[in-house]
Amino acid sequence: MVDVYGVIGGFALLLVLMAIGIHVAIAIFAIAAIGALVYLGPVMLFSFGNNLWATLNNFLLTAIPLFILMGELLLRCGVTERMYSALALWLNRLPGGLLHTNIGACTVFSAISGSSVATAATVGTVALPALEKHQYSQRMALGSLAAGATLGILLPPSINMIIYGAITNTSIGALFIAGILPGLALAVAFMLTIFIYALLRSGKQHGNERISWSARFGALLDLLPPTFVFLIVMGSIYSGWATPTEAAALGVCAALVLAAYNRKLSLQLLHECFLSTARTTAMIMLIIVAAFFLNYIVGVLGIPTTLSRWVGDLGLTPLGLILALVVFYLVLGCFLETLSMMIATVPVVVPLVVQFGFDPVWFGIFLVLMMEISLITPPTGMNLFVVQGVRGKGSIIDVMVGSIPFVLVMLAFVFIIIAWPGLITWLPDLMMK
Repeated sequence: MVDVYGVIGGFALLLVLMAIGIHVAIAIFAIAAIGALVYLGPVMLFSFGNNLWATLNNFLLTAIPLFILMGELLLRCGVTERMYSALALWLNRLPGGLLHTNIGACTVFSAISGSSVATAATVGTVALPALEKHQYSQRMALGSLAAGATLGILLPPSINMIIYGAITNTSIGALFIAGILPGLALAVAFMLTIFIYALLRSGKQHGNERISWSARFGALLDLLPPTFVFLIVMGSIYSGWATPTEAAALGVCAALVLAAYNRKLSLQLLHECFLSTARTTAMIMLIIVAAFFLNYIVGVLGIPTTLSRWVGDLGLTPLGLILALVVFYLVLGCFLETLSMMIATVPVVVPLVVQFGFDPVWFGIFLVLMMEISLITPPTGMNLFVVQGVRGKGSIIDVMVGSIPFVLVMLAFVFIIIAWPGLITWLPDLMMK
């Protein structure tokens, strides 16, 4: 059985391989292969074929390409642009104006796309021209887009939650339900941050033009398509009519109906959506296959037991362990992309926290929140680069500085769920009874 110094050495080598530009899937597989060769012998490498088949033969993972395809279809058929315009009519009178619309649009699109990067790119493309036209603070506008888009991996249907559930054998339905309350609460916290920011700037408001109530209520029609998709996907899961994979297929069908209704459905549209979906899915599945092999080797070597004994010798309490993990993931998030960070650490960390008495569903949401923070922390925060790429000018420093207030809010929210775990577990416990 490997000792704790071997575990630390292996993890350090993994970080080095990623830091020098080795693809995350290759780096993870290399660490698993080295561990197998050093501690178990070459014969263990032959088990990779069986692990490969067992991983790819998992019906649950079929949901990943389906949710990606659903998001692509909704992105390209004009649903997002009309959704943003409708929300702007309702939120522009609040102090902060369109900045609230950024958060609202990100919240709604996150609930149908499952991807933070897709949310940042889509909403950013629609929002930035309007924000520039009305002369909003560039930094706060960019920060609100980058932060709002992080909700894509917290609100269901989250691709990251599907992967976490597959690796840890945790209920995807329970994870989806658990993400609703913290996701909505975090969106409200973002809007409150914008509200305070606007008041501190002498109560300055944007978008003071008078808008009739008839225009506002008429615009609600443009919120029906994303609501329609969300209700089909999540309603079918919560009602027990469909598994997450079947619900994803229903979501794709709904997106195709909307594309046809908007007269955007064409062979060219389908070709672009299928091509983008295939590229993203191939990247994700390659990483997952490597992660499952690492998970297998970690289990055979007894690493969770070794780490548990080592942490027990340190005298850490459950609270001390979670606070240590907060620091660990904050530092790690500065160097690793979110999916890489999750897949590289989950096989080792989750068995440890479960042994300390933590609910794997609660920890899954905690982990997603920590990944959200890493999406907007330099130097590798993916959303920072996506928003700057959509912006197409200026310095990325503007996006980073604008994201700082939201990073602080998210950190405060992490401590709230640590102090009040019922915010996450109450709804799953209620729905699963």
